[in-house]
Amino acid sequence: MLEFLDSVRATDPFHAQVTSWLFGTSVTTLVLLVAGLKNPTVRKRYLAARELLGEYGRLDFYERLLELLGCAEMTRARAEEHLAAVTEAFDAAKMWLKTPYRFASDISDAGRPIAIDGSRELIERGDHREAIFYLLATYGRCEHVLCQDAPADVQERYAKGYRRFVADLGITSFADLERRCAQVRRFLPQVWDVAEAIMAASASRCMSSVI
Repeated sequence: MLEFLDSVRATDPFHAQVTSWLFGTSVTTLVLLVAGLKNPTVRKRYLAARELLGEYGRLDFYERLLELLGCAEMTRARAEEHLAAVTEAFDAAKMWLKTPYRFASDISDAGRPIAIDGSRELIERGDHREAIFYLLATYGRCEHVLCQDAPADVQERYAKGYRRFVADLGITSFADLERRCAQVRRFLPQVWDVAEAIMAASASRCMSSVI
């Protein structure tokens, strides 16, 4: 988590800065999932964290994780708008992709059922806030491809939608990202406290089942 946050650099493209912050922030869910002996999944990490925290009576803490990401107040309608923008960027990036990229398979026909259709499924069933993490991660990968391989006018066209998406999470500049990274770092002791409580409760359950 800290490696992601520490890799946010002003000299990097904006989408790379945001992606480092995004993953650094979202790994808070994985700490809790591992503490609860749950699969630290990728796309559904927030949904899985919500289910885990509900199991341990800590849904109040889940809302704080969403606040940290900036999507606690995200509406379904707004999430649908961002899905539409990501879908357009996805189709463009898939067409322009030429330079080797380690996430190229995610921006492909094979990756579409997960990146696009999977996000749409979450939104349609009311888990629109839980869809935000992977939607933005996908958009960031599309931005990487477009910046590498597409002409400037195409890059600018999809960069506008990306910046609107990120602005909805409260980020419009590198200074915002610095502030949000600092916020995550300050929050880490609380994440660890909840993780330890989950581990203790889980151990107690195991002992009870043995007895």
